[in-house]
Amino acid sequence: MTESHSETLRDEFNRWAEAGRGEGMEHDHLPITLPVLDKMRLAPTDNVLDLGCGSGWLSRRLGEMVPEGRVVGMDISDEMIRIARRNSVNQHNLLFVTGEVAEIPWEPNFFTHAISIESAYYWPNPAAGVKEICRVLRPGGSAWILINYYRDNPHCHQWGPLLAVPTQLLSAEEWSDLFRQVGFTQVTHERIVDPSPSPETYTGRWFRDAAHLRAFKAEGALLICASK
Repeated sequence: MTESHSETLRDEFNRWAEAGRGEGMEHDHLPITLPVLDKMRLAPTDNVLDLGCGSGWLSRRLGEMVPEGRVVGMDISDEMIRIARRNSVNQHNLLFVTGEVAEIPWEPNFFTHAISIESAYYWPNPAAGVKEICRVLRPGGSAWILINYYRDNPHCHQWGPLLAVPTQLLSAEEWSDLFRQVGFTQVTHERIVDPSPSPETYTGRWFRDAAHLRAFKAEGALLICASK
């Protein structure tokens, strides 16, 4: 990742943090995240890396699921990390670090699981990120990448020009190939449908209307799962 990319991403997500958008991520993403947590089958002693952790909503939930393990939340935004630390002082097994997926600040072969919810399409160099995830996972560990912005769902393509930072619009097969190329095995992908109710009238900026939103949710988020 170039310095300019790093600064652009950090500045944008620092603005999100200051605007309070980190706190809203749990409401937006929990309906598609809960099925992934079920599939992960975490054990109490597991060590989990939460990539793009934002304000730490998922890390806190993971920490409760692995009471004898450790959860490390990482985000490029130092403001998000500051909020995550402030909101998590009562959980002893959480640690939050500022970092980029292309240079994860952790030792090799430590984590049993790595998860990323709605952040992977912001990675300027996805191949480098996937390689780093492989490095920090222990043999037998697994990666779980969930994203709503991917090429196979045409109802999200309009997001790119609306975002203030560059994004990667890859297909399910392109994401899967990145994992295979660095040595991951049992690479699979599936859709996780969003079951949350949609409004009768949509007035936001991300979709044309309520019908467009419902079509997007019916396609589902893309889940990539891979084993080391």
